[in-house]
Amino acid sequence: MKSPCIRMCTLNEEDVCLGCGRLLGEITSWVSLTAIQRLEVTAQCEKRIAELDKRSPYLQETRRRFAKNI
Repeated sequence: MKSPCIRMCTLNEEDVCLGCGRLLGEITSWVSLTAIQRLEVTAQCEKRIAELDKRSPYLQETRRRFAKNI
């Protein structure tokens, strides 16, 4: 499974990446996770990104711009 990273690596105060929604620990352990664990992390990322977007509508547009460039 491909990494959800969009090269917008910026962590907030909760250590959540504003680009992909992964926690710092999930980022650093990604290569050692099983396919099932990666699916679980990806599902959590989607939920975190939705929460982040509620707090900052501009973040979603910034993420789209980064995602276009990968």
